[in-house]
Amino acid sequence: DRLHHHLFSVGSGSTFAYGVLDTGYRYDLTKDEALSLAQRSIFAATYRDAYSGGTVRVYHIDEQGWKRISETDSMELYYKFKDEKM
Repeated sequence: DRLHHHLFSVGSGSTFAYGVLDTGYRYDLTKDEALSLAQRSIFAATYRDAYSGGTVRVYHIDEQGWKRISETDSMELYYKFKDEKM
């Protein structure tokens, strides 16, 4: 009951994650688009923040609970995203 917003980020890398979230978020994202945006924003945090870990874990949370969607090493994502504009 503490968080009442469409998106949020916590932790030392949050400012980097929010930069990506604020740029890519729109109300009508599909589930796949939202999961992709989540992965990219967590990657930005792990890439730019020295205290964030090296694994990007994405979970989907809804009224029925949570489900782990992916767990990817940040270096794998670095090579995936390096030629794209972040």
